[in-house]
Amino acid sequence: MTPVQYAILIGALVGFSLLEFVLGRAQKFHATKADNFLDFFCFAVLAALTQPLILWITSKVGFAIAPEYKNAWADLPWYAMLGLFLIGDDMAQYWWHRLSHSPTLWPLHRAHHSAQYMSARMVYRNNVFYYLAMPSIWIDGILVYLGLGPFFLMFVVVKQCVVIGAHSDVRWDEPLYKIKALRPLMWLVQRTISTPSTHFAHHAMTNADGIGFYTGNYSNLLFLWDLLFGSAHITQQYPKDIGLKDDRLFGSEKWWVELLYPVFRSKRQCSALTPGGKPYDDSQSVSQNPSH
Repeated sequence: MTPVQYAILIGALVGFSLLEFVLGRAQKFHATKADNFLDFFCFAVLAALTQPLILWITSKVGFAIAPEYKNAWADLPWYAMLGLFLIGDDMAQYWWHRLSHSPTLWPLHRAHHSAQYMSARMVYRNNVFYYLAMPSIWIDGILVYLGLGPFFLMFVVVKQCVVIGAHSDVRWDEPLYKIKALRPLMWLVQRTISTPSTHFAHHAMTNADGIGFYTGNYSNLLFLWDLLFGSAHITQQYPKDIGLKDDRLFGSEKWWVELLYPVFRSKRQCSALTPGGKPYDDSQSVSQNPSH
């Protein structure tokens, strides 16, 4: 990413975070030292290491095996470039995110859901291998090599601003639902992009209240993917509890295990961060979970 791109994204993160404090939302975060480290370190690793490394690798490999294709698609019309990124980046990330809620990949994504608060600060909170293995970033690298770099800079800024806004406890959409004249517009907005109410539902601790829906609402930029692939849940409400029930029952996982699994593995009871462990959900009870 360019310095201007970094500045815009950091500005969005800082801006939403400051609004959370101004609105008094940050007072309920109760973030631990481990939360603070995970939130900020994960963003730093992604921005300074993971994404630049992947873009560098795809560029070097591309030039080594197909030098004639460098910038070959630079003259495509903007709508073709947009379509390529919506499918190759955003839809691919939807499926990666959805698969990351399976037992196999959940350990790489668990850190994102272990925060017991919603905030702009925890957008990029994931295991370090989560982004290294994310197909959409590698596809981005290929498209940049093919000449879509300038469009990618615009696309990723727009996408990340939507994603940051969907995670922030500013809840920018909440007052808009109450304005009668805006109801048709908000009906359309909720079904087009990710909003706080739909994404908060994804981070809910339980599905039992009819508001939370951690088994769906996987979209990042376009909520259209959830509608198209049958994983959408829209209520225009916000779940009461955010986070993971097993953390409430057995205590939080160690930050270094969440960050670097499988290099480090959990010794906690009922943990997914150990070989053979499974995610805890509403259908389970403590007695049904193996002790580790």
